[in-house]
Amino acid sequence: MNLPDAGELDAMMAAVDQLPFIVAVCEGPDLLLVACNAATRAVLPGRDILGRPIREVIADLAGQQYVDAYHEVYRTGEPVIGRQWRTHIEQPDGSVLEMFATFTIVPWLDADGGRRGVIGAGFDVTELARTRLAAEAEADRLRRRYEQSRDVINALQRELLPAGLPVLPGLQVAASYLLADADTAAGGDWFDVVARPDGRVALVVGDVVGHGVTASGVMGQLRAVLQERLDAGAGISEALAAADRFAGRVRAAYAATVCLAVLDAGTGELSYCTAGHPAPLLIPAGRDARYLPGTWGVPLGTGGTFPVRTERLAEGDLLLLYTDGILERPGNGRDGTLDSAVELAHVAADAAAGRALRDPETAAERVCTQTLELLVRAGGHADDITLLAAQRVPAVPELTIDLPAEAAALRGVRSRLAAWLAEVGAAEHDVFALQHAVGELTTNAIEHGYEFGRDVVEIRAGLDRTGTVEVTVTDHGGWQVPQRQPARGRGLALTAQLVRSLRVEPGADGTVVTVRHPLARPARLLVRFDEAAVVVPHATELTIAELPGGVEARVRLDGPVDAASAQQVRQELLRRSRGGTVPMTVDLSGVSHLASAGVSALHQVAESHHDEKAPLVLVAATGSPAQRILDLVGLPSSTG
Repeated sequence: MNLPDAGELDAMMAAVDQLPFIVAVCEGPDLLLVACNAATRAVLPGRDILGRPIREVIADLAGQQYVDAYHEVYRTGEPVIGRQWRTHIEQPDGSVLEMFATFTIVPWLDADGGRRGVIGAGFDVTELARTRLAAEAEADRLRRRYEQSRDVINALQRELLPAGLPVLPGLQVAASYLLADADTAAGGDWFDVVARPDGRVALVVGDVVGHGVTASGVMGQLRAVLQERLDAGAGISEALAAADRFAGRVRAAYAATVCLAVLDAGTGELSYCTAGHPAPLLIPAGRDARYLPGTWGVPLGTGGTFPVRTERLAEGDLLLLYTDGILERPGNGRDGTLDSAVELAHVAADAAAGRALRDPETAAERVCTQTLELLVRAGGHADDITLLAAQRVPAVPELTIDLPAEAAALRGVRSRLAAWLAEVGAAEHDVFALQHAVGELTTNAIEHGYEFGRDVVEIRAGLDRTGTVEVTVTDHGGWQVPQRQPARGRGLALTAQLVRSLRVEPGADGTVVTVRHPLARPARLLVRFDEAAVVVPHATELTIAELPGGVEARVRLDGPVDAASAQQVRQELLRRSRGGTVPMTVDLSGVSHLASAGVSALHQVAESHHDEKAPLVLVAATGSPAQRILDLVGLPSSTG
């Protein structure tokens, strides 16, 4: 092969110099830069380049991994490739140029294959990188905007649906609502449970055609129309006729479907209408599940009638109302609807009988939660799914407690009341409110129940047909002038904030205090089928533990802080803070019961710290019993 002459070599070098990308040729172990083109010199203006080590030529890039990459290629003989590396290059005027580079650094070999140096070639891809970053930023902005919009829509959906279900005598009710597994967010499904004035219970599940905010808004209006008519005592046909008239005026409500059932929990008498909606599933106790016959009612706004059928539920029987989203899951097309119905009946019956997952829930709750999980987890779901279950159960007898007028008996009252409320079906937030309220009233009764030789406090609790608990606390003493004690003065005020109504009736034989409080269990409004709440158990006996804290005192309380333990808490906190002279943090997150006596004790400790000008910080976990009581009484705290 003929070697190029000097003229041809100059021409070739001139061509290399005009290449529209960066070229840098380094030679020897010191990687002396022996050749570069115009594009390279343009990137590194004003620099003495040729004949100098690459480490000196791009010293300002030493911490940006370029120098290391050149030497790594020379040492190993392996190429290094970089894509869109962000690079800062110092300019002659002291400014810094930001450039993005895509490059390849390869070994330079001589004729016999020996390693002679390193060749680097790169492209200035700054515009491309900035376009990519701008697109990513815009995508991120749109994603955040979408998430915010979805959060708003989800919040709207939750506001339009009932947050809770009434707890009723002789009936256990549960519901689950699962949003569509799609980007449509809000949907048109709804459910409702209305405790009627005649003592019967209306169960409603409906479905508005379509998705999005419009379907959600129409759903909320239809639910309100039906709820108002049912609450006013209207029959099934009359209530559906009112909804039908609304659907005739509002185009988006056209062809909405509804299943409306009215149940007498005492007798088991059931009346229902399927207005274009799938028929209810009946799961009898100890027998095979079966679908009730449809009533041939038509969808709302389509100009038909709403015939009613009747059934009778035995004790233990469970009724399931649902929307067709549970049937029309991916893989279950129109031709597979029958198979889907059979599968729903089988899975729901297993859940009701406790043959599926072993969750410690009521049968109605298991049907609503496990049916969703077991049917959705394999293939997902394309539409909203609503399940509403109601099971006839034995009514829980009234709670009767007669206890000696002694402070030591208070904790026994709380535990017995909690057990009764659990049997009734009360949720944690209502158990919290009633335990605290009855605890305060019992404490007051004990303090003035000693006259007339009858030192017994009587507590009676029952659940009426509207789902309201009524508790009376009766003592047989005369009112005593309160002595100045640290644990007095806040009980009745605190009770009035915890329950719906409070009535005090003093009399010649003593005092009767009555509280009324409606019970509700939360419905499961889900974005994903596997959402679940974690329940953390509380201590049953008070413990006071000192935590590491350096110069400040740090104390954690676990268990009940009530009339029996409040004095101990006050004394221990003041002892550990040296009478309020040492800064102290008290963690109340583990407090299971904070009575007014405990609040008074904390106020006294806070006053001592205020007088001594030493900070006191009360910490309570968000949603904990202590945090809720501290918010009610206005005692400052931080969440931990």
